[in-house]
Amino acid sequence: MKKILLLVLILISSISAQKVYYGDIEGDIDLGLAPYVKRIVEEAEQNTADAIIFRINTFGGRVDAATQIKDAILNSKVRTIAFIDKRAISAGALIALSCEKIVMTPGASMGATTVVDQSGQKQSEKYQSYMRSEMRATAEKNGRRTDIAQGMVDETIVVPDLQDDSTKLITLTAEEALKFGMADTILSSVEEVKEAFGYKNASLIRVESNWAEDFIRFLSHPIISSLLIMIGLIGLYTEIKTPGWGMPGTIGVISLALFFGSGYILELASALEIILFIVGLILLLIEIFMVPGFGVFGVSGIALMIVSLFLGLISDFPLIDWDIISVAIIQLALTLLSTLVIMALMLKYLPKTSVVTKLVLDKKVEQKSGYGTLPSLKDLVGREGIAYTDLRPSGTALIDGKRVDVISEGDYIQRDSPIIVKAVEGLKVIVERK
Repeated sequence: MKKILLLVLILISSISAQKVYYGDIEGDIDLGLAPYVKRIVEEAEQNTADAIIFRINTFGGRVDAATQIKDAILNSKVRTIAFIDKRAISAGALIALSCEKIVMTPGASMGATTVVDQSGQKQSEKYQSYMRSEMRATAEKNGRRTDIAQGMVDETIVVPDLQDDSTKLITLTAEEALKFGMADTILSSVEEVKEAFGYKNASLIRVESNWAEDFIRFLSHPIISSLLIMIGLIGLYTEIKTPGWGMPGTIGVISLALFFGSGYILELASALEIILFIVGLILLLIEIFMVPGFGVFGVSGIALMIVSLFLGLISDFPLIDWDIISVAIIQLALTLLSTLVIMALMLKYLPKTSVVTKLVLDKKVEQKSGYGTLPSLKDLVGREGIAYTDLRPSGTALIDGKRVDVISEGDYIQRDSPIIVKAVEGLKVIVERK
């Protein structure tokens, strides 16, 4: 009798110790969602969970993001259950099919998986073929009907028992999905799902996205990634044009680190893109500070930086066609154009603003360490002198026998070369070769 009671207690204990993980897949399917789903699977495996329930409510999104999520779910060692709450359209249908079990709420729908571009136009046959194979292989893996799965992608695939024809994509209601084996049951809540699959007394562990995942998802937005590139380039440009190292350069480095770092996490950028950008920056700095004029080092550096930024905007996806490339080209071109415009405006107007001029002592320079007294920096315009140091483009010049910090207009000027002051803009004394 004691043994029986002990077995009963062990059984009750094992049932009560059951754990079911729960996560939400909703809104746009983007690359920022993939790390969240991967973390749910990893935590469920590490904590020996009995099942994972993914509540799905989405109109779809990026194919590359959906395939990352699908792969994570298919590779899960824990039982996976898709709970379609309202809809699993397009990429959402692929994610739902990747789960071992599919539950739909009354009135839910699943299907319409044709790959379209950002304007809603149908993509090339190469994309459709890829998506058909993904849907077919995923359905086959979990014992679903492959003809229906492919018919969700390609309207020309006819499924007779659905009264389908060659002009319509397949989108199933909950009742239709149950009838044709694309869903296992129709239920209204997560608690009902737990009970239906034998986890009535299991503890439900809800996993929400953390701040880091939300932040990465925020950084991956095209507008934000463009701003990061812009701020990074402007920061580096400002730092190169001014002596020493300050806040603009620090902000620029942080911005570019966020761009490449988030891209690396989301599998948009690889170590190759990061190395290319660093090498390009080094070549550009060599051109500016060590090599007279502007030649192969500068051109190569700029080219490598642009290539690295371009590659950082394209995902590491098996199918890359002109649509994806053109979007990346447009985004990068607009970003670089905006950056050049802002740089030009900064060069022209920023030194003349009251904020900057209040910080600049341009009335008098006390005689110290070889620097003499000058009536006003503005009075230097038109005066001649010689380059006391190499100007790459900044350095020191001797004007009226006094040393003055100057900057050339981008040209390298060798030491002891005659110069003339062309303009004074705030703290900047701009010179050119005489």
